[in-house]
Amino acid sequence: MIDAARDAVCEALLRRIGDERIQQVRIGWCDTHGVVRGKTLTPRAVARALSSGIGMVSTVLLKDTSDRTVYRVFEPGITERLPGFGYANSLLLVPDPASFVVLPWAERTGWLRAEASFDDGTPVEIDTRRILRSALARLAERGYGMRCGLEVEFHVYRLLDDDPSLDPNRAAWPGELPALAMIHPGYNLLTETAIDQCAAPLAIVQRTAEGLGLPLTSLEIELGPSQVEAVFDATDALAAADAMVLFRNGVRQALRRAGYHASFACRTPFPNGMASGWHLHQSLVELASGRNAFTIDAPAATADTPDRGARDTLSAVGDQWLAGLLQHARGAAVFCAPTVNAYARFRPNAMAPASAVWGRDNRGAMLRVIGGPGDDATRIENRIGEPSANPYLYIASQIHAGLDGIARGLGAPPETTAPYAAGSGDGDEATRLPASLGDALAALEADAALVDAFGPRVVAWLATVKRSEVARHAEAADPAAWEAREYFGRF
Repeated sequence: MIDAARDAVCEALLRRIGDERIQQVRIGWCDTHGVVRGKTLTPRAVARALSSGIGMVSTVLLKDTSDRTVYRVFEPGITERLPGFGYANSLLLVPDPASFVVLPWAERTGWLRAEASFDDGTPVEIDTRRILRSALARLAERGYGMRCGLEVEFHVYRLLDDDPSLDPNRAAWPGELPALAMIHPGYNLLTETAIDQCAAPLAIVQRTAEGLGLPLTSLEIELGPSQVEAVFDATDALAAADAMVLFRNGVRQALRRAGYHASFACRTPFPNGMASGWHLHQSLVELASGRNAFTIDAPAATADTPDRGARDTLSAVGDQWLAGLLQHARGAAVFCAPTVNAYARFRPNAMAPASAVWGRDNRGAMLRVIGGPGDDATRIENRIGEPSANPYLYIASQIHAGLDGIARGLGAPPETTAPYAAGSGDGDEATRLPASLGDALAALEADAALVDAFGPRVVAWLATVKRSEVARHAEAADPAAWEAREYFGRF
C-alpha cells in the first residue's frame, strides 16, 4: 500500500520525467555480488512500476559470480531452504521514487533504485540492501547511527580496437578479456605527471560521480600500473553503500562508452600489477545528540601503565566496537573480501593486512585508528575490503561485529607496532586472516554470533553461492586465467 507521502513523491517524479523529456528509466537493483541488475522501462510504464512493482526472475538471487544458477530450482526442496523461491518464479522490484537520478553518461535516461519483494509484498530476506537496513535497525536500538567514508582503489585501461571479447565466434562463459593498454605506467605514487597523463578518463570518472550526486573529494594515482583511487566524504552508512553501488556501475559504463575498461576486481591478470583494496572508514553517531560516539575529550586515566591502549584515542564505545571488529575479523572476512581473487592480497609489507590487529595510523594493520581527543572525525579504518565487495554486506558485517563488542563489553588488545610479524603483533598471538575464500566461509559458519546476527538462512544461502565459486576455481585447468575471466572482465 502506498502512503500519502510516497504518493506525492511519485507524482512529482512522473511530472519531472515528462518535463525533462526522459526517454527511458532504468530500474536498478544490487545483486548478491554488488552488481546492478534490472530492467529498462519506457516513461509510460514507470507509473505502474511505482505502484505495483516490476517482475524479476528469482534466480538472479541464486547465481554465482559467473551468472550460473547455483540452486536446482526445478527440484524439490528449495522452498524449505529458501522460502518463497522455486521453479524460477518471479519476484517484484519495488522502486524508490526518491532515488531518481538522470544518468550523466546516457542521454535522457533516468535511474531508480529498487528492493526485492515477493508477490504478496513480503520483503525478500536475502535482498542485500534489506540486510544492511536490518543491521542499521539493530544499531539504532542501541541509540546509534553509523557514518562511513570510502577509499576505493581500482584499475582503468584503454580499450584497443581488436577486442576479442566481442567476437561472436569466441563467445565463452565467462567471456575473453578485452584487449587493453594502460593509462599510466605505474610505480610513481601520487605523481602529478601521471594525473595529467590520465586526465581524460579521470575527468569522466569525476563527471560521472558528481552527476550522480556522490560526495567525491579526490582522484589519486595509486602505485600499480593503471591503478587509481577515488576518495569520498563520510555519509550515513546506507547512503555510503548506495554511493558505492552507483559509483562502480556508473564509472564502468561511462568509461566503456569513451573507450576505456574499468575493473574493480582486487587483482589484475597482468604481471607486476598491484592489488586494489577498499578501505572503509567508520564511526558511530549518537542519535540523540548527533555527536561522534568514538570521540573522547581526554585519554582514559591509566597511571599504572604507559600503554593506554585504544582508550588513548577512542571512547569506551569505540574501544568495544574495535574489539568486536577484531573478535569477528575472520568470520566477517567473506563479506569484506568475497572473491577467490582477494586472498593473495593479504601478504606482508604490502600495505594490506595479514592479521586481525589494530594500530594508530598504521597502514599495515587491519584496523587503523585515526583521530584523538577532541577530534570530531575520530574513526576506525578497516583495510581488509576489496573494491568488488557488495557494500551492503560489507557494512552490515561491521555493524554486527561491532555490536557484539558493545553487547559483551569487550576491550581491544594492545595496538601493534609490528603488523607483519610472523603470527604475532608485538609478540602476542594474533589472529591470522583467512588464507582463501574457502577458509573465510568456514570461519563465518563457525562464528555463532555472526550467524545469529545475519540469520542462519542468509549465511547458508551466501555459503552455497560462494562455494560454487570455490569449487569451479579448484577444478580450473588454469586458475589464473579463470580468475581473469571470472572477475577482472566482469567486475
